[in-house]
Amino acid sequence: MSFKPLSSLRRGIGMLWRGLDATRRFVLNMLFLLILIVFLVALFGGGAKPLADKTALVLELRGDLAEQNTGSVGDQLLSNIGGETRRTIQLRDLLTVLDAAAKDEKIGSVVLMLDELDGGGLAMLREVGAAIDRVKAAGKRVVAWGGMYDQKRYLLASHANEIYVHPMGMVLIEGFGRNRNYYRDALDKLGVTVNLIKVGTYKSAAEPFIANGPSQAALEADAYLYGALWQNYTAMVEKNRKLEAGAVARGIEQLPQLMEAAGGSAAQVARNLKLVDGIKTKDEVRAMMIQRGAFDASIESFRQVSYHDYLQRHPQKPFGDAVGVIVAAGEITDGQGGPGVIGGVSTANQIRRAREDDQIKAVVLRVDSPGGSAYGSELIRRELELTRAAGKPVVVSMGNVAASGGYWMSMAADEVIADPATITGSIGVFAILPTADRVADKIGVRTGGYTTTWLADAYNPLRPMDPRFGQLVQASINNVYREFTTKAAVARKTTAAKIDEVGQGRVWTGAQAKERGLVDTLGSYGDALRSAAKRAKLGEDFRVAYVERPGSKFERFLEMMGASTQAAVNIQVKLGILPDALPAGAVAGVAKDLGWLNELADGKKPFAAVTHCLCELP
Repeated sequence: MSFKPLSSLRRGIGMLWRGLDATRRFVLNMLFLLILIVFLVALFGGGAKPLADKTALVLELRGDLAEQNTGSVGDQLLSNIGGETRRTIQLRDLLTVLDAAAKDEKIGSVVLMLDELDGGGLAMLREVGAAIDRVKAAGKRVVAWGGMYDQKRYLLASHANEIYVHPMGMVLIEGFGRNRNYYRDALDKLGVTVNLIKVGTYKSAAEPFIANGPSQAALEADAYLYGALWQNYTAMVEKNRKLEAGAVARGIEQLPQLMEAAGGSAAQVARNLKLVDGIKTKDEVRAMMIQRGAFDASIESFRQVSYHDYLQRHPQKPFGDAVGVIVAAGEITDGQGGPGVIGGVSTANQIRRAREDDQIKAVVLRVDSPGGSAYGSELIRRELELTRAAGKPVVVSMGNVAASGGYWMSMAADEVIADPATITGSIGVFAILPTADRVADKIGVRTGGYTTTWLADAYNPLRPMDPRFGQLVQASINNVYREFTTKAAVARKTTAAKIDEVGQGRVWTGAQAKERGLVDTLGSYGDALRSAAKRAKLGEDFRVAYVERPGSKFERFLEMMGASTQAAVNIQVKLGILPDALPAGAVAGVAKDLGWLNELADGKKPFAAVTHCLCELP
């Protein structure tokens, strides 16, 4: 009998593979069965228990305040199962909850727990603050508690009737601005040449790659922008807390002396500055709420309903005439996008679906984008133009940022509505063409060959850029800028020369843009919905339909299950996967900057016209 090692190895591998495949199918079947059981329990388990009187709505906000969830429904489920911390709070959900609470007789108060609120732009925070004010106007008491109030958390807290801070906590209001890393010397030492071709005096997005510090034009524009946003912030805080004008700025200037006088207690400094109403631990706030409201023996605390449970009680209307909403949040790419990324093709398809849907009578494009691909921006703008031509009103609602490409896509609307704190404008275009010929020379790499024309290898990153190619790109960039200003002039009913005066890559606040004719109205997301409904003659009780990117069958199944069932699945299934350690903040910043430069030179295109402001939220 002969021994055939290869044959035995194949049989062994085959048996192992069949075993692994059987295990995989068993695990997937069990997971599907578990999801099905939980879904059926949620479906037939009866509705939510009615709320009792004096119920407190507890808003324990965890994650980033965002226009839409980042990642698909399946991604979110797997992320939660794996223990990852990627969390978002959809702005529209939070507004729904607050507006419902304002009208709900069973809700007696609202408690804001803000320690795990990670971020959100100023325009979004203002929207939520206005919703909190509506709750207060309805006679509900709003109480905020936290250990660490950064300036974003504190802006929301300032809208509450009462603010409490932990004895070892603080209120840290720092101010607005930005500092960027500049890589000119580093790239020179590496032997990398960055060829920047742009239109716009203030188009400073690519400055970090060609300079060692900000230009005077960039400093001037930043001072005007962030100064206005800071004035908006401090005025709102001082109004909410009934402080004298300038009180916030004086507190920052005197902070070292105030800390010393308070014995180093930041909580006491906040109390002395009247930024908070008291210093309490979490259990002391709980005891206060029990005394004011009603005791719930089942949880040994005050009677309450959580944010997520309350949201499930207020689903969107499924049928009827509607205002269709397309959310355009993130950087703009040419093709397919998803939550957190705007695809020119995919977003244009969403707009087309809204136009062809007979139940959708008007469209709102909610923009939160610093820009990106000029081509992708134009695809979206054109679909909005076609939607208007089809007789459906189009309203653009600008969120935190609607700049550069984000402004471009907004130019085909019947009305453009921005928050006073929106960052917009940045009408300018640039292209970056890095070459590494000096790097190649240092390491002894040579390049050569035959091409039928000079253009076939005009941009080779391992050789100096051909001046003719630079001339070609400059002509193209000039044309894109001309298209930008011409289309903006038509949309704003003015001239291209007038648009050029307020363009040149300059970034404005929403209020500044309104003064310069770049937007029509200062208002909120809700104002945009109401304007679209009014233009479509839908009346006051209209439906809002979110036109989302179609997901996979599994994702649609998870969406059908609803958030409460997904949460149950999360509890039942834990894989014990630990997230990777995050890099240090500074390293992450450098990696992001240089990664962005690498994307612009990925070789898939000879060059790309970029309409991006690279602006930072305060």
